[in-house]
Amino acid sequence: MTTEPARETPETLRAAMVAALREDGTIRTARIAKTMGRVPREPFVPGAQIADVYDPERAVVTKRDKDGLAISSVSAARIQAFMLEQADPRPGENVLEIGSGGMFAAYLAELVAPDGAVTTVDIDPEVTSRARRLLDDAGYEHVRVVTADGAFGVPEHAPFDLVVVTVGAPDIPPAWTRQLLPDGRIVVPLRVRGLTRSVALVRAGDHLVSTGYELCGFVPMQGAAENREHLVLLHDEPGEEVGLRLDDGDQVDVAALRAALAMPHQAVWSGVTVGGEEPIDDLDLWLATALDGHTRLTATPAARAKGIVASASPLGVATVVVGGTLAYRTVRPADETRTRFELGAYGHGPAAGAAAGRLVHEIRVWDQEHRGGPGAQFEVHPAGTPDDRLPAGRVVDKTHTRITISWPGKS
Repeated sequence: MTTEPARETPETLRAAMVAALREDGTIRTARIAKTMGRVPREPFVPGAQIADVYDPERAVVTKRDKDGLAISSVSAARIQAFMLEQADPRPGENVLEIGSGGMFAAYLAELVAPDGAVTTVDIDPEVTSRARRLLDDAGYEHVRVVTADGAFGVPEHAPFDLVVVTVGAPDIPPAWTRQLLPDGRIVVPLRVRGLTRSVALVRAGDHLVSTGYELCGFVPMQGAAENREHLVLLHDEPGEEVGLRLDDGDQVDVAALRAALAMPHQAVWSGVTVGGEEPIDDLDLWLATALDGHTRLTATPAARAKGIVASASPLGVATVVVGGTLAYRTVRPADETRTRFELGAYGHGPAAGAAAGRLVHEIRVWDQEHRGGPGAQFEVHPAGTPDDRLPAGRVVDKTHTRITISWPGKS
């Protein structure tokens, strides 16, 4: 007689999801574990496969634009878990979520109960109508759902102890800080120099100071605060595209860089190695901080296979552009087992060796001074803040703010 395998139920899948997120350190506190273990996810993604709903790494797209690009989704459980840990919603708090879906608002409502309040806002009436229906059906009728441009907050329900942004933001609009209590917090997927990190910020007078950050990806913000990246192609053969992702008005000489990419590369190697599964997110953030002319090279696997470039990534790899020359980060096997890889750079153009050497120099600085350290510190100051009031570090000027990124050394 054969024994049928145990049927996976939403309850067992939810428990397994929480256990996996606790084991890898994403969930650190009992409150978050209890909440994510108690609140069902499937009511907020009707029609989705139950295994996908409880896959810690899988986001479920709930709306696409006319070009097929995702404009609304229920984020992966891993991202929601670390954002909840960053935000630390507390009983009795007044919370604003910018970007509606229903699932995250339900988690927030559980964590601020019994006396707290949650408002979720989205610019898209289809999204808010869906969120309202799903929240009601799941028993969260008390969550306020507002249809409005989230760039302006929701002043009628302010001030807020906590603002959590669940769409990718290129800046911090003034309304978010104005509607925050003096000791309030903001958690936001903030795009700076082409990289997005979920940054936890606390208010310190007229500015915000980070307490931590996590790698993340989100659908971009729409409305008054919308400011998307711009892709320019350096090689445009169908299926073999290579381009640069430009952020915050960056300009490059496209014709000169197309010609440079067609030139033979010059390689410079750093002697710095990483394990095959070792994250190097902070290296990329360091390079974005340290390098003038920083951008990101994006390429298809076919472009790499054909030898046009040595690295392929749809999101892009760290790149420095100097006039008509570019150099980008790459790797090569450091041993026969291919379990460790040496970091280096390929340069193309008239000053290929110098550009690649410059990028490699910063890889070595990261390795010696910041690898395994406390990471970066973000501060967000109002636009127009004088330089002498800003901390030392990279200053990124946005429409509404001046964002600084500094790097405390290893202790």
